[in-house]
Amino acid sequence: MIKIGITGSLASGKSTVARLISRNKYPIFNADNAVKTLYKKRIFTKKIQKQFHFKNTRNLKNKIKNLIKKDKKILKKLEMILHPLVRKEMGEFIKKKKNNKITIFEIPLLIESKLTRYFDFVVFVGAKKNIRLRRYVAKGGNKKIFTILEKRQKKPSKKIKISDYVIYNNKSIKSLKKNIKKFLKEILLNVRSNT
Repeated sequence: MIKIGITGSLASGKSTVARLISRNKYPIFNADNAVKTLYKKRIFTKKIQKQFHFKNTRNLKNKIKNLIKKDKKILKKLEMILHPLVRKEMGEFIKKKKNNKITIFEIPLLIESKLTRYFDFVVFVGAKKNIRLRRYVAKGGNKKIFTILEKRQKKPSKKIKISDYVIYNNKSIKSLKKNIKKFLKEILLNVRSNT
């Protein structure tokens, strides 16, 4: 199994890149979706309620976002709860998909969480900050949250040094597809040489 880890700056287009690499042929593990699933589990929401002293579990995500706006340290506390659980989900996904030739993992904090050793290839998806902010706000995101989350990540230049490949997503979808086609050629050559 060849494991491709996809990371990148906030709102750089990681999900689009993962989908285009997968082409509905290879399974994708999405860390953000794993987090969304956790928020649907009562045992998790109760843990968050207790940790942050909320009266109830209603609108939990909004409550946390409001807390993060007031105190950046809240984000680190939240990550300490989330990351081990997401890592566990990732381990279960790897076991289930062990017979697949290629598996794709979309993990925003892949490098910050020191997960590079789990992957055969680490792909960094890059885009200019003004483009990313525009995309983030267009999806209903908040500028202040963007800035806080952006500061939580390593600088793109540092991530690029650690990554095996860089795919830029500053232009059209056509341009992005062209970049991915080139990347896939190299990956599939690698798969064939390993089988």
